[in-house]
Amino acid sequence: MKILCVSDHIDPLVYSNSIKERFSDTEIVLSAGDLPLDYLDFIVSSLNKPLLFVFGNHHLENIGYYKKLPVEYLPDTGIDRYLGCGAVHIGSKIKMEEGLIIAGLGGSIRYNQGENQFTDFEMYLEIIKLIPRLLCNRLFRGRYVDILLTHAPPRGIHDKADRCHWGFNAFLWFMKRFKPKYLVHGHIHLYDLSDVRRTRCGETMVVNAYNHCIIDTNEGM
Repeated sequence: MKILCVSDHIDPLVYSNSIKERFSDTEIVLSAGDLPLDYLDFIVSSLNKPLLFVFGNHHLENIGYYKKLPVEYLPDTGIDRYLGCGAVHIGSKIKMEEGLIIAGLGGSIRYNQGENQFTDFEMYLEIIKLIPRLLCNRLFRGRYVDILLTHAPPRGIHDKADRCHWGFNAFLWFMKRFKPKYLVHGHIHLYDLSDVRRTRCGETMVVNAYNHCIIDTNEGM
């Protein structure tokens, strides 16, 4: 399976008339945050593939709508389309899509009083909310989760020295305990071809989705 991952910057290779030809073999799309919803809607409309996303710490104009909706209305009733976007928000949720178990944890480390920012302790609390579903997955599907979709990276992997771009220690614990095959994040901009985009941590491949990248699950890690 090929997964198109996007984050943080509107990529002209994606936002183009040739998107169908360029990404025709994509089966699912993941957005790791800081992208406008109309861009996500363009991708969904063009590829006609499921798109799952989390919010980052920018482009938060519509986050209040998603937070106010009862959990039982998301993400399977189509109410997301009422908000003008065909993508499905999975922040602090878990969804099965195309045979993959995907968990979402949006937001960045708290560095000011901005919206959708968390301390490490608060992010641990978000993870705790997911544990009952993770345990059910392990019991009935033989695994906790396949992909963890985040905005911020794990602490010490792809993150930066300035507080705004610190990663979460909570994600290191999540990977150690629940062993996702992939952790897909954004938040860290890549400006050089030599910048590291993929790093293996235990049993998890950590992937920076900045601009866009492709994950081919058939290639393994």
